[in-house]
Amino acid sequence: MSLSPEQISFLDQASEAAKRATCAFPQMVGCEAGLESAYGTSGLAKKYNNLFGMKVHVHNDYGKVSLPTKEWTKDGWITIGQDFEKYPDWDTCFFDRLKTLIRLSHVYPHYAAALEATDAETYVREVSQTWASDPNRADKIIAIYSEYARG
Repeated sequence: MSLSPEQISFLDQASEAAKRATCAFPQMVGCEAGLESAYGTSGLAKKYNNLFGMKVHVHNDYGKVSLPTKEWTKDGWITIGQDFEKYPDWDTCFFDRLKTLIRLSHVYPHYAAALEATDAETYVREVSQTWASDPNRADKIIAIYSEYARG
């Protein structure tokens, strides 16, 4: 894997936003955002500053948008319609993502374990067990992180 200058620039900016949001392991969280948003090029990221594919919350503060999304099921990938959060900027997205992990940590033990992690790899492996439908999410993010951290 070789990151392009545009991808590195995205990861730099995302890591800084994660740091401002007080996320533990901001570079790893930035790499999560890179994978989830195709390095900021997805429609959800470009138009709505949603870098994590955050689905609409019950307490929606910033508005929502309905878009098709791919989800992994036991039968493979399927496309469904889904409501997603809209954010005014990246900082708000990172703050809301962290707030969501904290709020749901009593419901999803992997979120609690991620928040208590002492290293970046444990964090992303734990959070990925519940966060995403892609069974290879953690490995993909770790590969991005390994390349980015070497840079």
